[in-house]
Amino acid sequence: MASNETRKVRASLMSKVCGDEAMFALGTSVAQVVQMASSDDQGTHELAYYVLSDAALTQRILRLSNTATYRTASGTNVTTISRAISLLGFDNVKTTALAMLLVDALSNSAHAQSVRVELEGALCASLVGREMARHSPYQGAEEASIAALFMNLGPLLVASHEHDRYREINALLVGGEHNLAQASQMILGCSYDTLSQAVMAEWKIPDVIVRAVAPLPAGVQKGAANRGEWMRQVASFGMEVARLLGRSADPHRSHEARALQQRYGAALNLDAEQMGALFDTVQGEMTQLLQSMNMQPQPKLAEAVQEGLPDVLFLATMGHDELDAGACHPSGKPMNARDLLLAGVQDVTQMRASGSGKVNELILAVLETLYRSMGFRFATVCLKDARSGQYRARLAFGDDQQKLMAGFAFPVASSRDLFHLAMENDADLMIADTSSVKIRDLLPEWHRALLPDARSFIVLPLVVGKVQLGLFYADRKAIAPEGVPPDETSLIKALKGQILVALTP
Repeated sequence: MASNETRKVRASLMSKVCGDEAMFALGTSVAQVVQMASSDDQGTHELAYYVLSDAALTQRILRLSNTATYRTASGTNVTTISRAISLLGFDNVKTTALAMLLVDALSNSAHAQSVRVELEGALCASLVGREMARHSPYQGAEEASIAALFMNLGPLLVASHEHDRYREINALLVGGEHNLAQASQMILGCSYDTLSQAVMAEWKIPDVIVRAVAPLPAGVQKGAANRGEWMRQVASFGMEVARLLGRSADPHRSHEARALQQRYGAALNLDAEQMGALFDTVQGEMTQLLQSMNMQPQPKLAEAVQEGLPDVLFLATMGHDELDAGACHPSGKPMNARDLLLAGVQDVTQMRASGSGKVNELILAVLETLYRSMGFRFATVCLKDARSGQYRARLAFGDDQQKLMAGFAFPVASSRDLFHLAMENDADLMIADTSSVKIRDLLPEWHRALLPDARSFIVLPLVVGKVQLGLFYADRKAIAPEGVPPDETSLIKALKGQILVALTP
């Protein structure tokens, strides 16, 4: 994106955030809560009064107070906010109120799924900050929880107010050649961190918290020299932990956890066992916090993906954001892909229920649905051929299908390429841009020779139990930064599920 365009994006976003009446009200409320001091009874009274002035906030704080974590030993219900503040702690209620302000202001966005992902990241980071504050030697360490909450303010606002730009940033991330700071800088003209700091300054958030969301230098962190530096380390650590917990069902054994230990362990005085305990505590508190807000925990991004999947494929597992209705994306994917997929699921389900569809007919129906509804150039199903020791294309739709089918074959023997990795990890993949160096390195030679112009594609492994039967493959000649949103992902998985049931002995 050209520099003048990025300047326009940044200016437009700041104008929306600072000029929109609802966002102005949010900023005023956030500043008011942040500035409440816990040093005397007056601060407690102000916080109680603020919470009571909002019926929904009152209900949520009381609901949180009555969860298993905080319920008193006597089992009596907490029915007053004053008691809730006493039970949960002033700073806990204060940070929870801030989190709920963000949820109320942004969760009803037209792009709710994207906003939900970023909101959960912010909430989880704040919980990490709170846990770290409990063991800190610094006075006022609880402010680290607020700083951690605001670490994700930039992505949250962009997801809500400039959703197309949010998609473009995520597409660069999936490409594997840019980190978050670089991708946001390229698209917005400033990094997410800089945006967060600018908005917080507009909202009159205290400088010590604004400075705490500044990015840390790369590499292993040294022990903090003062409270401000410690808060900055905790806020950054909280956000990285939140991202890990948001995508991993078993974070303890992941290489990301080991990297976090190496980067922050010495500075924050956390050994591997303590970090694992922190993960468990935060996950439990996160579940209860979401329930208190009537937000059910969502599936992890890669619950079905094993650690053997490279990071670049881990990021490409299908499950992106919602799309607006319309004609076609530049990639050729129809805007109404969801409706077309739904119709295909209904057809295939009816075929199976009636008993009229043979396995090959069901596969053909699924393949046609994928090909038409997603706007692919070529789509095929590739199944194991025991006699030749290969996976071979059996059916196909699209350009040059006979020629491409003949060449679409690869050995059953395991190899560290994209197709074997997808089957071994039973991971549905959406490759948005094959020109990424990391993706290109995982493409086998036969694919590069057969389909040199494939710029984006999906891979849907067919695995029953742990038996790898083959896969669906479909590609386009254009990159696909729009990705595959959750509703489409669910329908695609439903289509694949019908075939897996039919293939099960």
